[in-house]
Amino acid sequence: MAFKADLSLFDMTNIVVGSVVGADIYIASAITAGLLGPFSLVIWVVAGIFATIIALVFAYCSYYVPKVGGPFAYVSAAFDDFYGFLTGWSMWIAELISLPVFAIAFVRYLEYIVVLPVHEEILVKGLFLFGLTSINIIGVKAAGRANDILTMIKLLPLLLLIGAGFSVFFTQPSTILANYQPFAPLGLSNIGAALVLVFWAYVGFELGTLPAAEVKDPRTTVPKAIIFGMAIVGIFYLSTNFVVYGAVNWTALSQTATPLVLVGSVLLGASGGLIMTVGALFSVSGSDESGMLGTGRLSYAMSIDGLFPRLFSKLHPKYHTPYAGLVLQGVIAFFLSLYSPIAGLISFAVFNLAFAFLLTCFSLVILARHGHKKLIGQDILPWAGIAICIYLLYSTSLFDKVIGGGIILAGVFIYVFFSPKQDIHHLKELFLSEEAIFTRRLAKRERFLGNFIRLLHRGYVRLKRHGHTQ
Repeated sequence: MAFKADLSLFDMTNIVVGSVVGADIYIASAITAGLLGPFSLVIWVVAGIFATIIALVFAYCSYYVPKVGGPFAYVSAAFDDFYGFLTGWSMWIAELISLPVFAIAFVRYLEYIVVLPVHEEILVKGLFLFGLTSINIIGVKAAGRANDILTMIKLLPLLLLIGAGFSVFFTQPSTILANYQPFAPLGLSNIGAALVLVFWAYVGFELGTLPAAEVKDPRTTVPKAIIFGMAIVGIFYLSTNFVVYGAVNWTALSQTATPLVLVGSVLLGASGGLIMTVGALFSVSGSDESGMLGTGRLSYAMSIDGLFPRLFSKLHPKYHTPYAGLVLQGVIAFFLSLYSPIAGLISFAVFNLAFAFLLTCFSLVILARHGHKKLIGQDILPWAGIAICIYLLYSTSLFDKVIGGGIILAGVFIYVFFSPKQDIHHLKELFLSEEAIFTRRLAKRERFLGNFIRLLHRGYVRLKRHGHTQ
């Protein structure tokens, strides 16, 4: 079935925004405050620019390989299945490592409401991860109105925080500006480490690019949507962090595990802290649920391609979801959540993501060379992306480089073992068909900030129509 090219610039921008913004804002601010102080705000700008460049690389790759989505497909088309597998393998590791981050964050924010002893923390992490795993196995059919309500529950606390912070800034600017002095109290030696952590907050753009076959005038619409979408994300992130670093001194911020609860309490009192806690719990749960779905589907895609254990493509007899892979990743995420610090998990995830993005940038060099299109910046963007990925890899810790390199090397042996296996053709077609990709990508509009923007646009259109009828 061929789809009409009827996705507009607004549609694409909304998908990009919805794919990026999640619960990361509740986690990263306090960690970077302990590395750079208020100068962290500059890092949020730089990381946004880096992410936009790599997002454009993904968008162009999607244009040249319009019928199959994802870095695994792009790199396979440009080189071969071996490099495609290494890309998919490192992406799977990165996304798997990210899952326990949200379980840890969920417990931290929950403890603002109720103090949990160690054994209860472990129990909550288990219930959190396996509860979301069960939801993914059963499958969730989105209901429009319910989803709209959940979107508002997630967004309103952050919008309230931004409003309260800017209100203080305009009425008592000295209160906010005082916390920005000195601007770089710890020097700039930790820029690389902070950039790695903040870059993770922008990750998700790789899920926000649609096959160009469904987009109106993709040559100009796709790059514009990426730029506009990432600009919206950047403004949202910068507004939130401007308030966060201005409302609380960086020393206090660096010592808390729940930065936005602290800021909410300062600006709005005890009720503000409670509101931010509720928002965090909803956002963290939503981000991890989406992450589980994406991670499970990635391992499923490689399995049906004959490059991963067949266990990962085993479907539930009733719900038709890859339940075995979902359960396995839930177990791994649970044990990682017990012993690993958040900053270490994020840094290790970014190492693997940067490796996958690096191969994707190289693939655009090949795809553009052999393609018949001439997209704006296609000769410069991949090389800029390559430089960014190399810098991110360099900025991770020695542990990340050694262990991450070892895991990527292990992927070579996994590929050698599984590559002779025959493709499960009917499953592969089901997963990679244009119709299936269209449906999955379109659903991204329902996430978080992207859905909120869609609702505003819908209201504007209705008001405009009402005005014309009068």
